[in-house]
Amino acid sequence: MNMRQQVYFEDVKEGENLPTGYSLHLDALRWHLQTSGTQDYHRQHHDLEFARKQGQPNVFLNTGFYHAALSRVVTDWMGDEGWLQKFNMQMRKMNFPGDTLTVKGKVTKKYVKDGKGHVDCEIWAENQREGITTPGSATVVLPMRAP
Repeated sequence: MNMRQQVYFEDVKEGENLPTGYSLHLDALRWHLQTSGTQDYHRQHHDLEFARKQGQPNVFLNTGFYHAALSRVVTDWMGDEGWLQKFNMQMRKMNFPGDTLTVKGKVTKKYVKDGKGHVDCEIWAENQREGITTPGSATVVLPMRAP
């Protein structure tokens, strides 16, 4: 049983935005949930005084949170028959408590390789203070309606 509507290679257009973008307000509850969910209890992610002693202006999200956030925008879009073949991200700027993190994506290229429909996507996280904080890319293999 498919849980989401399937996207087919033939229906994808270069330049289109992924419709699965979303936003999260990084309030205290979200902060606790991300620490608990990723089980990364290093103090730099939840102890302001410790983070400042380490030279950071504030506590900050961990790598696992970004992996999950950016991959979600792709996997929610590609459907159950899609395959996430490549994933890349770069943590360049910080997201802090109080920020609104928005995750987006768009199709940059589509092509057939080895008889399969490949789609390259640009993905990113941004906030209201810094703009894009975490750029990335993904390659998805989508089912084709006809071989």
